[in-house]
Amino acid sequence: MIPEAVLTALRLTQAVGETAQHQGLPQPPLEWPYDPQATLIPLPSINDLNLPAADLWQIMAQRRTLRHYAEQPLTLEELAVLLWATQGVRQVTKRPATLRTVPSAGARHAFETLLLVNRVTGLGKGIYRYLALRHALLPYETEPEIAQRLYRACYEQDHILTSAVTFFWVAVAERMTWRYGARGLRYLFLDAGHVCQNLYLAAEGLGCGVCAIGAFDDDALNPALNLDGNTAFVVYGATVGKRAPRPPE
Repeated sequence: MIPEAVLTALRLTQAVGETAQHQGLPQPPLEWPYDPQATLIPLPSINDLNLPAADLWQIMAQRRTLRHYAEQPLTLEELAVLLWATQGVRQVTKRPATLRTVPSAGARHAFETLLLVNRVTGLGKGIYRYLALRHALLPYETEPEIAQRLYRACYEQDHILTSAVTFFWVAVAERMTWRYGARGLRYLFLDAGHVCQNLYLAAEGLGCGVCAIGAFDDDALNPALNLDGNTAFVVYGATVGKRAPRPPE
């Protein structure tokens, strides 16, 4: 039986109601602002990469969650593919809105992507932000102990530390609720599923594995990523790495 408190919370998100869009308020920016003087790390264009041939049906059949990774790093090209597959911008419309490689309610695309990089060729360890409109990375946090902080915030799941990279999808709630009101909070979690499934499929095509992460301490994880936990908060995460032989049971 669903607890009454959960049902009450769901009822609060049933109706759209009078939204900020209905009130004529301007929509939130498509992307968090950043210092225009910041040094960005450009990513290889998906059109310039020689991607391995992959059969979608085979990939879907063989996809498995993977928590054990090889020590081999990801290349910057492979990371670029994974970022493009999960949040790549194909077009910016006049509305304006972005059309991306994943579906989103009303094309709101309310996520920012933060990456914990452990082993990616050409990148130092730390947190990076993906600038989807630029297809580039922005250094976000270089604190030496950041990986340990995130590991503890995710209830000490070892694959946070052994992955090549861990994705954290941050919901910027106003981007969705501007159009859909309280009901938009539901859509955030639906959209997160679309994004993570694309990561699983793209990683499989690159000879990598993924483990989705839904278990974390919000009160520890959000501050570790400089998020207030209200207007912006982590809704989902996933570790990625090259495949390794499974250790004996």
